[in-house]
Amino acid sequence: MAREVHPTDDGHWLVVDGRRWRRQDPAIPEEEAARLRSHLGRGRSATGAARRAGDAEAEAAARQRTGLAKHGLGERGTPWWEQSDAERRRRWTEALARLDALDGPGDVAGETRD
Repeated sequence: MAREVHPTDDGHWLVVDGRRWRRQDPAIPEEEAARLRSHLGRGRSATGAARRAGDAEAEAAARQRTGLAKHGLGERGTPWWEQSDAERRRRWTEALARLDALDGPGDVAGETRD
């Protein structure tokens, strides 16, 4: 069955099957947004893997990455439409700096260590 997905008239929310979700901040430049979405996907994937392995410490770290990415995208925290342009830019640049710091030197998105 197809999912019903549509934005609200104000553009702040996306309604999926009757449930409202905050939309990504449209002011984020595509390159930064793509990096944030990459961290989000990596965090979600790592959360599932850690849960399956019963590794609470790894799960907490993965959830931290997911939360930082969601904040950077504007999906959590102060709504992006209530922030100034400077606050919005600071939100996503600080989130990216913190997310990138979670990776060790030489790590590349999507790669794992042995």
